[in-house]
Amino acid sequence: MTTDPRTWNAGEMVTAAMLNQEIRDQLNSMFGAWTNWTPAWTAATTAPSLGNGSMTGRYMKWGRTCMVNLELTMGSTTTYGAGVWSFSLPFIAASAVGSRVGAAHALGGANRVAGQLVVAPAATTFTCFFPASTSVSFLSNNGATNPFTWAATHQLRASFTYETAA
Repeated sequence: MTTDPRTWNAGEMVTAAMLNQEIRDQLNSMFGAWTNWTPAWTAATTAPSLGNGSMTGRYMKWGRTCMVNLELTMGSTTTYGAGVWSFSLPFIAASAVGSRVGAAHALGGANRVAGQLVVAPAATTFTCFFPASTSVSFLSNNGATNPFTWAATHQLRASFTYETAA
């Protein structure tokens, strides 16, 4: 938990409690535990359903910088929806110019596919991109059949840092 720095006044009596709050507590927040959050998983056309799969999200926020990890494991009753997949962010992204890019990995059976994810300015979600097949190198939107046909035990992992709006 970080707060804005205190504005000190000339002649003010500085106490141990003030210094603890301003210095110790602010520094401790940078070394504290990551915070769990439950991301929302959506698709552009038909919503996916987690079923008996699992999805965990964790983040660490310092000021307006947010580091995020997400892991989605498909279950036997997971449905994959239709259209481009998106995942919610723990905080709204800053409206700064340019998108933020992070790493994504799709793990399915013998398949290990590296991809990217994009956080657009002022976004509330992020989207993953993977090669459309093993014969092409350009990236396509992630969905039910990209980078492969998803099935039980397959995983999507994402890690990235972005600037938050507040």
